Amino acid sequence: MLLSRRQLITTAAAFSALPQTVLANTPTEITWDDLIPPGVPYSEIIGEGEIDELNDVWRPIFDENATKLNTSLNGSYIKIAGFIIPIDMASDGIKSFVLVPYFGACIHTPPPPPNQLVFVTTEIPWPSENLWDAVWVTGVMKGQLQATDVADTGYSLSADSVSVYEW
Repeated sequence: MLLSRRQLITTAAAFSALPQTVLANTPTEITWDDLIPPGVPYSEIIGEGEIDELNDVWRPIFDENATKLNTSLNGSYIKIAGFIIPIDMASDGIKSFVLVPYFGACIHTPPPPPNQLVFVTTEIPWPSENLWDAVWVTGVMKGQLQATDVADTGYSLSADSVSVYEW
């Protein structure tokens, strides 16, 4: 079978685009350590704090390392495991939440530093009966410092899927 020059170029172009399309739809699995910029040790993002006696809560005091973000993750399609702290709850589930690295963060303990917290929005609500499960969240990550009712977050993620984390 002989291919014309046009057919050969068209076929080669289609095959060269194929791996990029496949890779674009495959999330990169990251860990919480990946949220810290290279060269900044975890021990340098933890701060001291003070007790707010009026509200009976611990207010952490972080230095500038706690708000340094890993800029290489900006715009990346990622998958990360964590726990949900709900922000926007409705009868059909949770549409926005803070993803935290360990169970009870921000509720029973002082919040982690901003570069260890991810503000997540999702079009498909996460069922509130699964609130205490560890989850995988997949979507596009963006470095974005912002304040929530729960804590200051360093990243935002527009999730296209949330699923139970399987041990």
